[in-house]
Amino acid sequence: MKPLFIKNFTLQELEARVAGMGEKPFRARQLYKHLYARNVADWSECTDLSRSFCARLESEVSLHALAVSRVDEADDGTRKYLFRLHDGHFIESVLIPDPPRCTLCVSSQAGCALGCKFCLTGKLGLKRNLQTAEIVDQVCQALRDPKLGSKVNSLVFMGMGEPLANLDQVLRAVSIITDPNGLMFSHRRVTLSTAGLVPQMRRLGTATPVNLAISIHAPNDALRDDLMPVNRTYPLAELMRACRDYPLQARKRITFEYILLEGVNDSPAQAKELVRLLRGVAAKINLIAFNPHPGSIFRTPSMERVLEFQDVLRKANLTAIIRKSRGGEIGAACGQLAAKEGRN
Repeated sequence: MKPLFIKNFTLQELEARVAGMGEKPFRARQLYKHLYARNVADWSECTDLSRSFCARLESEVSLHALAVSRVDEADDGTRKYLFRLHDGHFIESVLIPDPPRCTLCVSSQAGCALGCKFCLTGKLGLKRNLQTAEIVDQVCQALRDPKLGSKVNSLVFMGMGEPLANLDQVLRAVSIITDPNGLMFSHRRVTLSTAGLVPQMRRLGTATPVNLAISIHAPNDALRDDLMPVNRTYPLAELMRACRDYPLQARKRITFEYILLEGVNDSPAQAKELVRLLRGVAAKINLIAFNPHPGSIFRTPSMERVLEFQDVLRKANLTAIIRKSRGGEIGAACGQLAAKEGRN
């Protein structure tokens, strides 16, 4: 029998569950506070709940959806968590200290089905979608980290998987993460990334005001078709149309992630193509030099090449930021997540 994770429930669902156990509705609100505001690690910490109620909770639902298998720390302070799921699969999350921000990179799937050529996660294939509790519990576990937990103030759904391919569970998780009675993160501190699933983007835009990031990585269809198979289903014209129509709050922009691959997509001419592509979109661009991993055919461009690319974008009045890769020596940098202990 599959375990029933209590963090799968929204507050309203928890109220119904608690009522079904013969408890008064306010007990659900107490329990919700213990789960998130207090982030309890054990039912015994719920001291204002009766022992009989806690005993029933312990026998009927699981408090934790994840088990920490390993924590690795890089020289720059980046911490990578390997989590074991109840069915034996593994996922990874990464905690990145970059004062004043301390960002948790969250996974939404075990593995990934999109098969982007430059991404190690894509080589795993898709094992399965994560449940709401498995997403939320990554945040809860990170918040309990003795070194950095108290500093976590930003979340990005840029770990393993394509968040919009698991949109139902991701939206439920986001509702708990941003609930003032839940984990209390501001919508402005939560970013969802997508490789460009256009129908799901339209739904996301009406469902939540969290930030949107697009993994773009190529300025034309021919190259993007080769690097990112999703482009064959949702080509750039369709993706850009969805970006222009995306409902953004005042002063918000869509972030475009662009991994620079030496000799592939890093020329000044391709930067000019990207300028033309993004015309009419409220955009900012994060430039990321490729993070190498075993077996990859791609190489990291020189910093001179990266700066040339950035210069073209800036001269076109686009905000273009070079993102420093973090945690590369522990396989925690962008595109390196592989949950190695979970591989068969």
